[in-house]
Amino acid sequence: MGRVSRDGDSRGNAMKSGRWTGLLFVSPWLAGFLLLTAGPMLYSLYLSFTSASMLSAPVWVGADNYAAIVSEDPLFWISLTNTAYYVGVFVPLSVVLSLALAMLLRARVRGLRVFRTLFFLPSVTNVVAVAVLWLWIFNPDFGLLNSALRVFGIDGPLWMQSEEWAKPALVVMSLWGVGGMTLIFLAALQGVPAELHEAAMLDGAGAARRFFAITLPMISPSILFNTVMSLIGSFQVFTQAFVMTGTVQPGSEGGPNNATLFYVLYLYKKAFQEFRMGYASALAWILFLLTVGLTWALLRLSKSRVHYEAGHGR
Repeated sequence: MGRVSRDGDSRGNAMKSGRWTGLLFVSPWLAGFLLLTAGPMLYSLYLSFTSASMLSAPVWVGADNYAAIVSEDPLFWISLTNTAYYVGVFVPLSVVLSLALAMLLRARVRGLRVFRTLFFLPSVTNVVAVAVLWLWIFNPDFGLLNSALRVFGIDGPLWMQSEEWAKPALVVMSLWGVGGMTLIFLAALQGVPAELHEAAMLDGAGAARRFFAITLPMISPSILFNTVMSLIGSFQVFTQAFVMTGTVQPGSEGGPNNATLFYVLYLYKKAFQEFRMGYASALAWILFLLTVGLTWALLRLSKSRVHYEAGHGR
C-alpha cells in the first residue's frame, strides 16, 4: 500500500510539474494577449461609453455615442454602405477567382512552380507599394489600363477620380492579391482522392458533373474557411482607400465625395484626425459586433453544406 501511495504521489507531482511547465511555455503568449489584445479591447469598450479624446480625460456619457452614431451621423451610414458594397462584391469574386486559379495551377505544364510563385507573390507584397502601383495603373491620363483601352478605341473611365468607378477599381486591385486563398484551395484540391474521379468517369460523369458532385463537396471546408477569412478581412479594408485617395490630395481620404469612405477609414478619421477616441471606440465595437454576427450566421448556414468527411456533413 505504501508503495502504491508513493507511486500515486509521484504521478500527481509529475502532472503538477507538467502543468506549470506548460504554463511557463505559454506565458509569453498569455502576457502578450492580455497586455496587447484583451486589455486594449476592454479599455476601448469603456472608452466607447465616454467622451474621451486624446486631449482630455474620459467623461462618462453612457450610450450617447452609440445613439449619435445611429441617429445623427450620416457619414456612418455612408461608410457602412461603402463597406457593404465592397464586401458583397469582393468576397464572392475572390473565392471564385482563387478557386479557378487553383484549378488552373493543378495543370501539368512546364514551369508550373514558377507560375505558382508568380500568382502567390502579390499576396505577400506590401499593401502600400501595391496601392501606389495601382494608382499609376488607374491614372486616367497615362495609366496602363486606360492606355490599353485606347488601343481598342475605348475611352477609359476616371477610375479613382470617379464616384461611380472608385469602388470597383479598389475591388479589382484587391483581387490581384488572392494568392493566399489560391494556395489553400490548391492544397485542398490535391487532397481530393483521384479514385473518386476515376469511378465517376467510369459511370459516364463529365468534367462539370465531377466538379460539382465530387470536388466542391470535398473542398467545402476550405471554401468556408476562405469565405470567412475574406469576409472578416473585407470589413477591415483601409490601406487601399487611404493611400489611393490621400495620395492625390492629402486630407481627401475617402473621396471622391466619400465614395471610398470605408468603415475603418471613417473610424481612423474620427480617432486620429478629430481625436474623438470615445466615438471611434463605439464605431469599433459596432464593427466588431457586425463582423461576429455575420460570421456566426455564415457558419450556421454552412452546417448542412460543408462536408468534413466524404459523404458526411457536420
